[in-house]
Amino acid sequence: MVEKMRQFGLVVSGVVVGVMLSLNFSAIANKETEVLHPLPVEELRAFSEVFGRIKSDYVEPVQDKKLITEAINGMLTGLDPHSAYLDADGFKELQIGTQGEFGGLGIEVSMEDGFVKVISPIEDTPAFRAGIQPGDLIIKLDDAAVKGLSLTDAIKRMRGKPDTPITITILRKGETKPLIFTLVRAVIKIQSVKSKLIEPGYAYIRITQFQEQTGENLTKAIDKLFKESTVPMKGLVLDLRNDPGGLLNGAVAVSAAFLPANSLVVYTDGRTDDAKMRLHASPEFYLRDTRNDYLKGLPPEIKTVPMVTLVNGGSASASEIVAGALQDHKRSIVMGTQTFGKGSVQTILPLGNNTAIKLTTARYYTPNGQSIQAKGITPDILDESAKDESERLREADLTRHLSNGKKEEVKPEPEAKAAPKPVRIPGVENGEDKTTKEGPPAEFGSSEDLLLTQALDYFKNGAAATNAAKIVN
Repeated sequence: MVEKMRQFGLVVSGVVVGVMLSLNFSAIANKETEVLHPLPVEELRAFSEVFGRIKSDYVEPVQDKKLITEAINGMLTGLDPHSAYLDADGFKELQIGTQGEFGGLGIEVSMEDGFVKVISPIEDTPAFRAGIQPGDLIIKLDDAAVKGLSLTDAIKRMRGKPDTPITITILRKGETKPLIFTLVRAVIKIQSVKSKLIEPGYAYIRITQFQEQTGENLTKAIDKLFKESTVPMKGLVLDLRNDPGGLLNGAVAVSAAFLPANSLVVYTDGRTDDAKMRLHASPEFYLRDTRNDYLKGLPPEIKTVPMVTLVNGGSASASEIVAGALQDHKRSIVMGTQTFGKGSVQTILPLGNNTAIKLTTARYYTPNGQSIQAKGITPDILDESAKDESERLREADLTRHLSNGKKEEVKPEPEAKAAPKPVRIPGVENGEDKTTKEGPPAEFGSSEDLLLTQALDYFKNGAAATNAAKIVN
């Protein structure tokens, strides 16, 4: 028996090595500059022995495909919270999600210690309306325990046909017992850009997620706002709170709408040449077809109108890129709380059979060279009235999160960058909100939105006008 196992192990080892070699040779054919690293023979031998032992001794027969797939899953999920293997269904779901419509609950999630953690609920979705909160730990989906499921499998269970119910069990910090929610799945149609004229001369634009059409939708919103205002535009609030990110070209497009042409928006740095990019506010970096630049017809005042950008701990990835670019170029004051800190680049690498891997290949840096990863964007004006922001889940809290990449940047940040002192918000004293002791937080953009009120006060007290003058000069 031992001899048979030894022979089987050698055969499997030979197959694995052969496959790995073929993959490496294929990579070399596609990228001549790549250096072939020697394969870890001892580790592959251990892999083949485990593979053989499972095949011969596991209590039930296991298909080769399942074992290899789970091994691939393990390789990727062991790297960081954002790398993953996408089977055919997962790859399809990813493509659907970036196009702005899918069936499900409406939450941005990550994996933490074998459970699903909520990064942020998406506005106007079943999860948002039910009161699901950032940092909630999902432990059960219907009667199935989440522990042991991959993130892809958990997402599959949450998504389904519209109008079908699902019961989710949640652990929430501060609660002594699990919370149980019964949600009804819906077709999640994400309106990525929302806008309104708060009053003549003051505009509000909210971006909920960065999608393929976000740049075009932003252009339409800006044109509409400028036409509706009966007086020259005096201030524009860009709200990126609880925006989990999305497509990189969408972030570049939004930044380009407000920055001078060809300004550096963001750059990336990684081990390969492909991972080193510098993205500027010019059409080739946000358009598929540079002949039809939808930003070209924007009112010229959009480049100089005083701006405040609102952020919080739910502002992640593409949101942080936009906030960092506007802040570094002194185009906008950033107001709110420290952002999520998701500053890593995931590249989708298609494989055969409509599968792919999502692999972290680089880090994002703001124009001034600040790494966003595991740190986030520090606002110019801190919102000391924000409740529970210190307990909100952030990138640095995730298991196996990628480091910041710059030793000098892991030191504690100063309280805030040089900027005018925060305007006192009515009803807020010593950081405590006296007007809303209980109940859900105020809707972003509503008359009860205290941070928006602070942004408007900032415009009207003259500080923003001074900032705008510095930009023009």
